[in-house]
Amino acid sequence: MENKKLIQSEIQKLTDELNRHNYNYYILDQPTISDFDFDMMLERLAALEKEHPELIRPDSPTQRVGGTITKQFNSVAHKYPMLSLGNTYSEGEVRDFDQRVKGLVHEDVEYVCELKYDGVAISLIYENGFLIRSVTRGDGMKGDEVTANVKTIKSIPLKLRGDYPPFIEVRGEIILPHRQFEKMNQEREDIGEAPFANPRNAASGTLKLQDSSEVARRGLDCRLYYVLGENLPEDNHYARILRLKEWGFKIPEVMEKVSGIDQVINFIHQWDTERKKLPYDIDGIVIKVNSYTQQQQIGSTAKNPRWAIAYKFKAEKVASQLLSVDYQVGRTGVVTPVANLSPVLLAGTVVKRASLHNADVMNELDIHKDDFLFVEKGGEIIPKIVGVDIARRAPKNVKLLFISHCPECGTPLVRQEGEAAHFCPNELHCPPQIKGKLEHFISRKAMNIDSLGEGKVEILFDNGLVRHIADFYQLTYSQLLGLEKRFPETENQKERILSFREKTVENILAGIEQSRQVPFERVLFALGIRYVGETTAKKLARYFKTIDALSGASKEELLQVEDVGERIAESIVAYFNKTENLEVLIALKNAGLQFEVSTQLQHSSSLLSGKTIVVSGLFSVPRDVLKEKIEQYGGKNTSSISKNTDFVLAGEQMGPEKRKKAEKLGIPIISETDFWKMLEE
Repeated sequence: MENKKLIQSEIQKLTDELNRHNYNYYILDQPTISDFDFDMMLERLAALEKEHPELIRPDSPTQRVGGTITKQFNSVAHKYPMLSLGNTYSEGEVRDFDQRVKGLVHEDVEYVCELKYDGVAISLIYENGFLIRSVTRGDGMKGDEVTANVKTIKSIPLKLRGDYPPFIEVRGEIILPHRQFEKMNQEREDIGEAPFANPRNAASGTLKLQDSSEVARRGLDCRLYYVLGENLPEDNHYARILRLKEWGFKIPEVMEKVSGIDQVINFIHQWDTERKKLPYDIDGIVIKVNSYTQQQQIGSTAKNPRWAIAYKFKAEKVASQLLSVDYQVGRTGVVTPVANLSPVLLAGTVVKRASLHNADVMNELDIHKDDFLFVEKGGEIIPKIVGVDIARRAPKNVKLLFISHCPECGTPLVRQEGEAAHFCPNELHCPPQIKGKLEHFISRKAMNIDSLGEGKVEILFDNGLVRHIADFYQLTYSQLLGLEKRFPETENQKERILSFREKTVENILAGIEQSRQVPFERVLFALGIRYVGETTAKKLARYFKTIDALSGASKEELLQVEDVGERIAESIVAYFNKTENLEVLIALKNAGLQFEVSTQLQHSSSLLSGKTIVVSGLFSVPRDVLKEKIEQYGGKNTSSISKNTDFVLAGEQMGPEKRKKAEKLGIPIISETDFWKMLEE
């Protein structure tokens, strides 16, 4: 009994301390502990909770890691309806709003201006200081409960701080910062999946994932800007939001209290320009009457509060006629519809094509043959289709339906439950999938056979010399010499001929020979196993050490690896259960590829353990070599400098802003020579 009390006391102490460090890092941006020390404490807490699940506290930080599987999201009624804001698109309409408000309250009005985050609305319910429920907006009256997933978002408190009310409902927006969005899309492309169209869609899709550990990995964030409840402190919106910060919430960084409509207009002008510098998307400005007494006087309609309005920024948008839809097949079989458009000038560039993403998007847009589609860029570089000009649709135009069979090999397409994409299951015989896997295998992050780029793989495939990745290691000088292909003239390029001459062939064979030394984790990534990206491949390689151990692992064993969920585990098991894949692996083994973690890696992985390192500048070796070394010795690479950075590895022409920030924060800057000496010692 005494022992259990000691364990309970340690669990409570660890929980409180870890939550305090989370608050310092994610709310105050003032970390006071290293990543390594935090992880060690978290591991200790998780071990204690595993032995004594009855002692787990509702605010335990282990919930941030995820692991809960939600098969079905329950529909929950909102205690207070989640109304939507009325939209306005001109300064004149903003001034009209001001006149309506003043006509109802008959006195001076103070406004609060906030950024309109482009994300997913969320409601957070706290009782006695603990987060008990998280619900999406849904139709405003009912939404989906996503509590397990929301608990993984580190900027949302699991337990409140200070003098908080017994019950509050806090509302805000779940967003995906640009950096996380770009990282997620890069990982999706690495594993052959279509990238998300924009951060809002990515955040929405992430929030409804069944596996909360995958949600935790994606790095969602949240800004909270509205409070509901009984007998709450403060009599105005601005003061209450500041009180939220005292209770441990992450409130908007940009929020301004103004005394007149001219100041509102100035705020709109400022952020129409400044929004391009933000690390996340906004699509407008929200204007709210500050006084709660005045809000009650003004009231609400069935759909919108009358005391608030959203000014939407104008995104440049043009209409272009749909000429046709192509269906592209990726290396993992995912089929992506692409609209071919009548050329149109948009934000300084001519747009001819835009992705339609998947069948759901096509159906939602309700696209018909020969429709005129609205295309916009907004703050993004990639053009996106946002609607249809129904007024210009001819009555005879029929609705476009997503194809049912692969456009390349004719195999019936498959769509798995819970996924938006259709894919062709004929991975071993569908030409674009075969070519995609070959191109992925030789790519820079995989086997790095750069001498085989620029369309050479397609020439080898067309001539029947490579049909699977092991065929690269059977190529001979006589087979390659003299191969060529003519590329027809386009509007941007004259006709060109790609020929395999003596030097080209020598470079190809030398590149293939060098690839035999590529380490196991990159070989594993190069295999192109569905859902296994670069980071997951490294973790699998370092966990199982050899391809034999990995190929014989059960689903349950795979799930023990960090970041490996149900989907990835099932894909790996399926890959190694196919005879054709095992035959390719045997051929690659016979070709001398690395299929086990090197002895050096196994014995030198702790020197930089827990250290966060930024690499900046030009070096005597490629940056990727240095980054691999950092990971090999247990370190973590990041691209930006923060208070949590342990040191900067600086080469020639290090970015002046990075140097300035490192010096300001007192972060050590070491040279390449010092880095290699550190590893030698």
